[in-house]
Formats: sequence, C-alpha cells, structure tokens
Amino acid sequence: MSSKNLLVELFVEELPPKALKKLGEAFATALAASLKKDGLAAEGAAVTAYASPRRLAAHVTGVAAVAADKPVVQKLMPVAVGLDASGKATPALLKKLGALGADESAVASLRRENDGKADILFYDSLAKGATLTEGLQKAVEAALAALPIPKVMSYQLADGWSSVNFVRPAHGLVALHGSEVVPVSVLGLQSGKATKGHRFEAAVDPVVIADADSYAETLKRDGAVIASFAERRAEIVRQLAAAAAQAGGKPIEDDALLDEVTALVERPNVLVGQFEEEFLAVPQECLILTMKANQKYFPLLDAAGKLTNKFLVVSNISPADASAVIGGNERVVRPRLADAKFFFDQDRKKSLESRVIGLSKVVYHNKLGTQGERVQRVAVIARAIAERLGGGVLVQQAEQAAVLAKADLLTDMVGEFPELQGIMGRYYALHDGLNADVADAIEDHYKPRFAGDTLPRGQVGTVVALADKLETLVGMFGIGQIPTGDRDPFALRRHALGVIRMLAEGNLDLPLEAMLAAVGDKFDSVEGFKPATGQLSDFIYDRLAGSLREQGYTAQEVDAVVSQRPQRLGDIPKRLAAVRAFSALPEAAALAAANKRVGNILKKVENPVEPVVDNALLKEAAEVALHEALVDVVPRADAAFVTGDYTESLTALAALRAPVDAFFDGVMVNAEDPALRANRLGLLAKLHLAMNQVADLSRLSA
Repeated sequence: MSSKNLLVELFVEELPPKALKKLGEAFATALAASLKKDGLAAEGAAVTAYASPRRLAAHVTGVAAVAADKPVVQKLMPVAVGLDASGKATPALLKKLGALGADESAVASLRRENDGKADILFYDSLAKGATLTEGLQKAVEAALAALPIPKVMSYQLADGWSSVNFVRPAHGLVALHGSEVVPVSVLGLQSGKATKGHRFEAAVDPVVIADADSYAETLKRDGAVIASFAERRAEIVRQLAAAAAQAGGKPIEDDALLDEVTALVERPNVLVGQFEEEFLAVPQECLILTMKANQKYFPLLDAAGKLTNKFLVVSNISPADASAVIGGNERVVRPRLADAKFFFDQDRKKSLESRVIGLSKVVYHNKLGTQGERVQRVAVIARAIAERLGGGVLVQQAEQAAVLAKADLLTDMVGEFPELQGIMGRYYALHDGLNADVADAIEDHYKPRFAGDTLPRGQVGTVVALADKLETLVGMFGIGQIPTGDRDPFALRRHALGVIRMLAEGNLDLPLEAMLAAVGDKFDSVEGFKPATGQLSDFIYDRLAGSLREQGYTAQEVDAVVSQRPQRLGDIPKRLAAVRAFSALPEAAALAAANKRVGNILKKVENPVEPVVDNALLKEAAEVALHEALVDVVPRADAAFVTGDYTESLTALAALRAPVDAFFDGVMVNAEDPALRANRLGLLAKLHLAMNQVADLSRLSA
C-alpha cells in the first residue's frame, strides 16, 4: 500500500442537533491531528469533515500506509562513565544499551559530543514508523475521546454483556485507505465498507462505499444522504429562497435555526405551509418565536418585514405528493398558535399597572430583595437621571416606564416565552392606552442586549435602560457579586458596556463616578450592602478601554485618555481624536517624554506641589522663558478645553517644546535653596497641569 486518501465514518443513532456541527468539526480535526503527529499524514493534508444526523466522518488526503522511520537521538552518559581506560564499555553503558534494545556491537558507533562541561555519549538510531492500522486505531480513539460531548450515555453491546459510553449508540464503522479496509475497532464495532443511508429513501441497504474518494457521492446517489453539513446547509438556503419567492415572501434570517435544521435532516426538502389569518392579530414576535422554537419552521415575511400566514418546513422526506406532510405540519402548528393567541387575549384582560404589586412576591436576589423592591429603586434612579437630563415630562414618563418595565414578567406570554420580556410589555402598554414613548421604553430598557445591539430608541428608554443597568451593577458589586475570570452569572460585563455605549454615544451630561455614588445611596435599606463605587468605576473603565481598543485605537492612545478617567464618557471620542492629532506633531515625542520626566520628579516630592509660581524667584533665563511660555500658552489651551475643542487645546502645547527642552538643559530643579527649589517645582506642577487636561501625554512616551 502507498499514500492514498483515507475515509473514516462512524454511523450512530440521531446526534444532538445543536451540537452536530461542532461534533463533526472536532471529530475530523482530532483524527487528522493524530495521523499527522504519527507521520502518517503530511502537515498540509486536506481534511474534510462530514456530519449528518446519523454519522460523523472525515476524509484526509495523502495518508501513508506506513510512516517513515524517525531518527532518534538518545543521550546516554558521560564518556568517563560509559567507557573504561581502555575504551571498552562499562557495565553501566551495556545496561543502558540493553534497555534501548542494543548490545555491545553498538558501542563502536556511539557518537561523542561535548555539552560544555564534559564529553557525552549519544546513541543514534531509527524508530520504525507506525503502520496505518496502529496509527488509525489510536487516531479514532483520540478523536472520540476529544469530542465536545456535554453528556454521554451508556449502552449495551450486541454480545449482551459489554457496555460502552458514547453520546449515542453507534452501529457502524467505515475505514477505507483508498479502496482497502483498514482493520480498526471502536465502541465494539469492526471497520468495514458498508454504511446505512436515509431511513426511508435510500436506494439500497446497506450502502457500500467503494473507496475513500467516492464516499460523499455514493451516499448521495445510493443512500439519499448529503453527508456534508456545509453542503446540506447551502442546499437548505437555496430551497428556502426558491420556495419563499414562489410563495411571495422572504424567509426569516436566523443562522442558529438554520444550523439546527441542517442537523435534523439528511436530505432536505423545503415545503410551504400556512395557517389561518386570524392568528396574525397576535404580535408577530410571539408567532415567529413559537414557530421557530417549537416547530423549527421558517416564518415568511412580506416585503415590508411583516409576518404573513405562510411558513417554510424543512422536511427530511420527499414524497411525490407532499400534501400529507404539509397538512400534518399545519395541524401541528395550529395549537401552538392558538396557545399564543389565548395567552395574548388573557394577558390583556389585566393592565400592566395592576400586575406591579405582584412583583413584591417575586424574589430578585436573596440579598437584594424582590423584583418589587428592585423596581422601586430603578424608578427612583430613573427619576434622578431624568431630572438632570430634561426634567418635566421626561421625569414623569421615565418614572412611569420604570415602574411598569418588569410587570410583563407576570404575564402568561412571557411565562411561556421569557425571550419576549419587554417586547410584550410594550404591546400591553399600548393596549392600556399609555404614551408611545413610555411603551417603547418598556421594551427598550433591556437594550443593548448584546454586542452590536441597537440602543434605546428614545430619551425615555435611555433613562430607564441606564437606571436598570446601573441598579444591577451597583447592587451586585455592593454585595460582593463581582465577575471573576470567565464567571459572570449576572452579565455585569454586558451591563457595563451598555452603560458605556449609552453615555458615550448619547453624549449624556452624566458624570460617571458621581452617578455611581448617587445610585449607591438608593441601597441604604439593603442589609449587608457596602458601596463599591471605586471598584465598580475601575471595572467600567477597564471595559471602556477594551472596547476602545477593539474600535481600532492604539493601546497608548486609549491609555492616555482613559487613565485620566474622564467623567463624561461622551467626551472620549473627541479626546482620542485630539491625542491622535497631537501624536502627529513633530513636537509630540519630546513633549510626551518631558511630561513623563516632570511626573516622575513630582512623584518624588513628599507633599503635593501646588502649581504656584513666584516671579521674583525666577532666576535662570530658561525658567523665566518657560514661565512666560506658560503664561502665553495656558490661557489659550484652557479656553479651548472649556469649549470642548480638545484638539486645539493639545495643539497649543506644541509651543512649549523649545522652552521645556531649554529648562531641563539649563536649570537645576533640586536647588539647594529651599525657596528656589519649591518655586521650580511649582513651575513644573503648572506645566504638568497644562499638559494633562485632555490626556496623560506621558503615556504616549515609548
């Protein structure tokens, strides 16, 4: 046997659909990695993964029947220990050689090499390369052991005595090197050429695979199975688009649903079903969710994105007359939609406001109280934020929305579909005749739910979303529930990023740390609560720094701005733009280095240095020149800073380069005269203050 392509397939009972894609990729990757490690496959060998509901398979190109022999270098012992005075092998050397499968005849061929301390004996040999049978047995076992299986099952083998553990019972094993069977065994199965096709539509049973390269084609032709997950997925996408166009709509886009459906069928057949139009009176989010979650259907939308009364089914069978399949699916979905309509009708019999009292019986956290107590805190926080941002109507609407925001948790619809919380609250608020801004805020207070999600659509929603997230962050930090490593059960990192985005993108006039402290005051009545404003502030600025780096700012730019902990996060983009513009100036590097030097000098002074200068104590020409430059530059930089023109504020500092350089070249800061020394430190403090309003320029120094 020479180098040929290899195919391995494990035939099993239906695999978990949500895990199938990962299982297929992991099986092929681990199998190939083991073969490459043993030298049976080249590093550049092409690996193709196959995964269908009832099989995991891998195709690997250029697999050798026997791996090449490997040179082995064995360090033995110092020459002085291994050879006696006459150059003959000592007993110690002979014993070592014997352990390696060699004898005294190998002594003459031992290699000598100095390791810097003494001459050492080395034994060079060739290790026989692994055979494919040995290597594949190990590779299959390694691949199965490495599968990301959340839970295994134990089942009995055909002999009635033995049992094995795997994700699902396995019933067949194919292992072909070219057209020859590689004799391996796993899970009580012996390898062969035969597998099984589609449960109902295979042309033959069993399906015999002639050689490794004809696997996918043979399964499709004789077994009615598309073995490739990617090919099957692409075929479903094609059929969905064609069926939707014929039905006059477009299928809903959902990659997770598409992956799951791909893992449920071996040969897809997309069919169009429909339901009674009366169900469209129910909010489309409810109908879409029940069809996707419970039935794995693709709802059809019209050109405007509105739900129609048609849906697409991805069937695993292709009968000549599909009416029975379509009718069956229509009968199955109807009770689901009827349940959704019943929940919607029942929920609207009670107002959201009437449900609020029930939140006092729902535990939020054993240390932070009930949802009712939480809602009261969020409402107070929302009122305070609204008073700062607008007052008047905004205060009234934000407080009302905050009080009602969690009421839909007690509705039947949200009880059945928790994913609809907030969404149903908006529908019920509109039904109750509430203002549209209040209704929108009830839905939007959960936003942004994930990275890249939209922000609340209005000011009321922004206020309530901020209040809700701040209450969560401050409350959890106050009782010590701080994320560690990968553990973040209360999604505090996501909440922090949501707060950052709303403050920054909305350019809201809300100083961060003062706001955190004010929110902490609302937990006075919570036993065991300890304000952790500083720790939470650090946490938020860390998230901010990470987010800015992901947006393309350099680590130095981010560090320069965030280290100053700007309280208005909306200022940060302008500060970063100013730092980037400043960095392009020819004077930037020298000024950044000087700023770092000034900072180090001031740190060594025992007491804080006030930025005050006595003109009468300015003796050297260089310090007089620096002071005059500061008198000229600082007012211009300050004026630009006050108006928010941070680029102009930093650019004005460029004029300081020459006097700063001259100062450090010609002036001794630590003069013997205490008054002179204090005055020069005051001059440096004034310089330091001027240079660090927008950002810490020393962070730009290499």
